Amino acid sequence: MTDAETKSAAHRRLSLKLVAVALGAFGFGFALVPLYDLFCAVSGYGDRRDLTRAVPLPVAEDASRLVTIEFVANLPTVGSWQFRPEVRSMQVHPGRLYEAKFLASNETGHATWAQAVPDVAPSKATPFFRKTECFCFTPQQFAVGESRHMPVRFFIDPALPKYVDRITLAYTFYDTQGPVARR
Repeated sequence: MTDAETKSAAHRRLSLKLVAVALGAFGFGFALVPLYDLFCAVSGYGDRRDLTRAVPLPVAEDASRLVTIEFVANLPTVGSWQFRPEVRSMQVHPGRLYEAKFLASNETGHATWAQAVPDVAPSKATPFFRKTECFCFTPQQFAVGESRHMPVRFFIDPALPKYVDRITLAYTFYDTQGPVARR
């Protein structure tokens, strides 16, 4: 075998290996959705099927029990916003529908869109904290200097474990157009 033939055979092997890696990566991309569904089913986090199910309001209020709900508002370092809860905390009876409001003010100097990302702590309480209406469900459009009271309507499922007596609902409010427009 000549030197040129050896190089040609080595190039063919390398090309086949690269094609195999590319096909493997492509196949892995298709496998991610079922793998994610499997992970969600095993861990109980982020199950997409739960997003499509309507949650009925509970029929029985547990008036004998009080749960403290704390509200937290966070802003990332990017953007100029004012964002805060109107009340820092409230005591609620599981099974009863409540409403809390957050105030957001656009101080960016331009019209923009913003999106709130929620977080519930402790994580064990997440499946029992049910939002029926929330400003976090869709991006919010703000005019220059606009301020808005944004409601979240929720109830605590009476099946919440008895040892959970305090839940924190935190939102991080992101300016969704600002950072993209500056790039």
